[in-house]
Amino acid sequence: MLFAEKADYAGPHDRSGIPQLDYRGEIGLQYNPIAIAQYGLGNYNSFRQTGDRERRRKFFLAADWLRSNLEPNPQGIAVWNHHFDWEYRDPLNAPWYSGLAQGQGISVLVRAHRESGEAGYLEAARQALSSFCQSIESGGVAFTDERGDLWFEEYIVRPPTHILNGFIWAAWGIYDYALATRDAPARALFVRAVQTLLRNLDRYDLGFWSLYEQSGTRLPMVASPFYHQLHIVQLRIMQRLTGEDTFARVADRWESYSRSRGKRVRALCYKSAFKLCYY
Repeated sequence: MLFAEKADYAGPHDRSGIPQLDYRGEIGLQYNPIAIAQYGLGNYNSFRQTGDRERRRKFFLAADWLRSNLEPNPQGIAVWNHHFDWEYRDPLNAPWYSGLAQGQGISVLVRAHRESGEAGYLEAARQALSSFCQSIESGGVAFTDERGDLWFEEYIVRPPTHILNGFIWAAWGIYDYALATRDAPARALFVRAVQTLLRNLDRYDLGFWSLYEQSGTRLPMVASPFYHQLHIVQLRIMQRLTGEDTFARVADRWESYSRSRGKRVRALCYKSAFKLCYY
């Protein structure tokens, strides 16, 4: 998960060198906290591999933007807001925030602290972490289901959709914070996330492909080939982080689906039907 392609983002940047995404139409050029965090992580990883000081400079551009743009939501929780409307299952009206952005922003900030020693980066990461300790109703990104499983939501909608890749990336932000600080509550949050995954992975397995989310719709939202492959990579990393062999077994099974032409075609048909019905 080195984000090499994100580090070499060829799209528009502002005058400071911060990447912007062009959504065209009425939305136009926008700062996307997730894209900026991934740009920072990609440049950090490249810097660590090569020692290239330009990569380091770009990494700190992203880290500084994230530190400066962390802001309280109406409940006082520190979040990275998206200041543009977004069409999802339910419209996300600006400003909206995301568990994925929270996790990846934290991952950038703890690396910036490690590289620079500046306490402000770690303090910003600590503030952002609070979103994982608060329920959606209290302004956070956490949702506890009827079984007591703890989820971190990429998109804040009701009922929640439990997007798989976003949940895992959010959990990695918590893991990074715990690793950097040896913070016991953060470590406990990560352990709860691991248990949620272990208890619910079967819900994402159609028997021929993986699901992108728990959409709650009559037709399930099947993962695209890109996200199916991403799920496999994420599960293999989860096995390395936790030692839980279940993650490797599920990754092996999902990889076998990818090798079957019939299952790939079936997944594509499901995906197409879902888009026709719901998007």
